[in-house]
Parts: sequence; C-alpha cells; structure tokens
Amino acid sequence: MEPRILELRREIDRINRELLTLLSERARIASEIGRIQTERGLGHYDPAREEEMLAYLTAENPGPFPDGTVKKLFKEIFKATLALEEHEDKRKFLFSRETRPEDTRVKVREAVFGGGPLLIAGPCAIESEEQMQRTAEFLASRGVKVLRGGAYKPRTSPYAFQGLGVEGLKLGRAAADRHGMAFVTEVMDTRDVEVVSEYADILQVGARNMQNFALLREVGRSDRPVLLKRGLSATVEEWFYAAEYVLSQGNDQVILVERGIRTYEKWTRNTLDLSGAVLAKQLTHLPVVVDVTHAAGRIDLLAPLARAALAAGVDAVHVEVHPNPKVAMSDNNQQMDFAQFDAFLDAVRDLLEPAKTRRG
Repeated sequence: MEPRILELRREIDRINRELLTLLSERARIASEIGRIQTERGLGHYDPAREEEMLAYLTAENPGPFPDGTVKKLFKEIFKATLALEEHEDKRKFLFSRETRPEDTRVKVREAVFGGGPLLIAGPCAIESEEQMQRTAEFLASRGVKVLRGGAYKPRTSPYAFQGLGVEGLKLGRAAADRHGMAFVTEVMDTRDVEVVSEYADILQVGARNMQNFALLREVGRSDRPVLLKRGLSATVEEWFYAAEYVLSQGNDQVILVERGIRTYEKWTRNTLDLSGAVLAKQLTHLPVVVDVTHAAGRIDLLAPLARAALAAGVDAVHVEVHPNPKVAMSDNNQQMDFAQFDAFLDAVRDLLEPAKTRRG
C-alpha cells in the first residue's frame, strides 16, 4: 500500500484514540453532574442546555463538516451520555437485579414466595365467620397456603359494601390460624397500617393505591411483607418505582403483583400484561405474582391465564374463591365456587408441582 496512506491512517488512529479519551472524560464529568442532579431530585435532560451547547458548537465550527452534520454528531453524543446517566441511576435502585443479582425469597409462615409456585386464594371480601371458615378449610385441604380476603374494600361507588373493617381482620386471622395458613389483606390508609399489621401476615397495597406514596412509605416502615399490586394504568417503570418507595424505608419483603391493566378492551375486566410480569422477573429480584381474577374478570379465562403465567416462571397465581359467589357482596362474577376451583386446580396442577417432579 502507498506509504503516505499508511502514514495518514496511523495519524487517524492516533486521533481516534484521543477522541475516545476525550469522550470518556466527558462522560465522567457528565456522570458526576448526573449524580448531583439525582441527589437533588432534578431530571437529567435539560433541553435549554442542549440548545446552548449546539449553538456554541455551530458558532465555533471550523469546517469542513456543515453545521447540520456537527449537530447530528453531537446529538448522538448527548443521547449516549444521557443513557449512561440513567443507567447509573438504575444501578442504585434497590429493586434492580443489578443491585441484587440473586432472587429475593419472602417466607410467610409455611409459604415461601420465590421458593416454588404458590397459590393465593380466598374471597374478594370478608363477609362472615362461616364464609371465611368454610373457605379456609376448603382451600387448606387443597394445599393452598395463603388465604386472602378484604376487610377494607376500595369500591368505585361510595355506597357499595366497604368491608367489615377490624371485625373482618379478626375473622380472617382466625380462619387462617385454624387451618395453618398465612393471611393477606389490603390496607388502604396510613392510619390503618398498625391495626392491619396486628392481624395480617402480608399487607396488600391495592392497584388504586399503588402511587399513594405516604402509604407506601408507611408499609415500608412495617415489619410485614408487602404485596404490591400494579396500578390500573401504571407503566412497568412506575410499578417498580412504587416498590422502591417501600424498599427505601427498610422493608425488603416486597412481592410484585401484575393484575391486568386498563385498555380499550371490553370483553375482559382488564388486560393481563404477561410481558410486564416477565420483565419484573428479569429486571428485579423480587417475587412476582399474577392475579388472574382481576386481570380477566371471567372464570372461563382463569385457568388458561394461570397456565401462561406459571409457564412464564412467575412465583404465584392469585385467584378469588367464595362458597357461594351468587350471594357475594362484591365481584360476584369473577369469584369461583369450590367446584370451579377444583376444576381450575386440575387444569394447572402440573405447573404447580416442583420442577423435578414434573420431569420425573
């Protein structure tokens, strides 16, 4: 090859190395700016600053590249730098698998979230002692270790049944104790966290309260595991950030619940975002539950959705079961009776068994 070409190429290699060094130095300084911005609660992207830099660069442009090319080159540098700053932020999040690579396991009595597939089951609302005792006895006989039931009910109408309150908590606790089950129920108000914690093994933060930041902080200060449901219209990122509020208060026992999001679809109550649940398993170290009852709102879809969720590797499936759904005081159409639950269990039993048993 022409010696002059080789000489010029070596010169380009030298300049490339210098450019790389300068880019790395620029990234280091920008990351430090980003760290300070994060500490002060400021956003990383500043459009006014970007326009200021581009105006300066084009004014100082000596050629031969036209101003448009210079702007395009530096916009790519700005974009890469912003991505680096955001990546550095995410590495610090307590929910992130980059912060904690190993899976978190949450042990609650005999149930271990993250230790093999589980079922959470029980009525939508706690209505009576007989209802809870019958349901707990039945579910325990089917191997269910976590009993759910709402003592406080967030209802769309202020005139609908709102739950039995503390009396409901007592009924749920008694039924769970009698049949050796863990008890999970929803807490809706910061003022109720203490009393709900007296009776419940797991505190549920419902979809409507996912961004109730005062409540998230309060349950984060408790010593109870927190079952955090994704909001009706929340993005996956917002869901993770809600978990961060709980984790940041010192409570590392957070369980994420995908329960369907609101879309334009009318034939189901919500739309199950299974991709969101899988992302949660990949990007966080927290156990993940899929609530097929609230996602579908239809009993005929519960088993197929549960099979899909379990096959995707989630840690638990949540369903609602009532002795007589026709007379239930809330959500009649989506709760299974005992015979329907048995059929559901038969349909998913192979995926609930330990993996080594299935292979055998």
